Amino acid sequence: MQLPQPHPEHAVTLARQVLGIEADALRALADRLDHAFADAVGVMLACTGRVVVSGMGKSGHVGSKIAATLASTGTPAFFMHPGEASHGDLGMITHDDVVLALSNSGESSELVSIVPLIKRRGARLVAMTGNPASTLAREADVHLDAGVAKEACPLNLAPTASTTAALALGDALAVALLDARGFSADDFARTHPGGSLGRRLLVHVRDVMHAGDDLPRVRRDATLKEALFEMTQKGLGMTAVVDAAGKVAGLFTDGDLRRALEHPLDLQQAKIADLMTRNPKTIRAEELAVAAVEKMETLHINGLLVVDPDNALVGALNMHDLLRAGVV
Repeated sequence: MQLPQPHPEHAVTLARQVLGIEADALRALADRLDHAFADAVGVMLACTGRVVVSGMGKSGHVGSKIAATLASTGTPAFFMHPGEASHGDLGMITHDDVVLALSNSGESSELVSIVPLIKRRGARLVAMTGNPASTLAREADVHLDAGVAKEACPLNLAPTASTTAALALGDALAVALLDARGFSADDFARTHPGGSLGRRLLVHVRDVMHAGDDLPRVRRDATLKEALFEMTQKGLGMTAVVDAAGKVAGLFTDGDLRRALEHPLDLQQAKIADLMTRNPKTIRAEELAVAAVEKMETLHINGLLVVDPDNALVGALNMHDLLRAGVV
């Protein structure tokens, strides 16, 4: 059976309407935020246990994402299904925990029924609803109003704008808590060790740089011929130029060679000190490799020398090294 095909212009128009309604809902939510948000952040920040997020249906899906975001940004959290809570999972909650309950109506029976048990355990309750007069809102220690004027669904039935608002408000909580905890990029890396994100955050320059016998270097009194031999042998397309103390005096690259060949040149007698780039860009070994990527891209260069605090040469790397490491 052939399915009806949507009219392209109508589909695009409808999509824009949906996005507009949801954007308006978020702007209204931002304007409505008050001290209750700060109170919720304070309750979660003071929590010595975990933030237990719970919600039914679409609110539950949003709650799962909020719990994951909290956990990855320094606030220990997990999701508890309210239906399972009544069948034993309430044992996950302790008096040191904070429960973040999501319900647009604020009357989800599965959530409302466990509120007395949550309080009996001594846990604090933060409710996020679209109805400040609801049972869940009244019973909460802190209530966050995530209500929206209307859903983006043309029938005003399917949770759309309301789930977007709840999700965004959860992100706002996570970011406020991240900021209050002083959560850093290094902290973030420790919770995201896998995949490309982990590589970008955990790999340091020292992990990918060439050092020791693999490091191309010549003394500043070397000839161009000697420098070219060193570049060919080490295969980085460049060589560091160092003084007698091993400190960086300059850098000679394939680009410098091309520029030098634009003028009459005696390859046997030319001195590298006359052709090198002085005061080259450098980086420290303890910096993140992603910082090397950013520096190279900003400066439109393909390699960097690695130096210690005294400007002594300790390594070198190029963009190919960063590509192999999966940082780019």
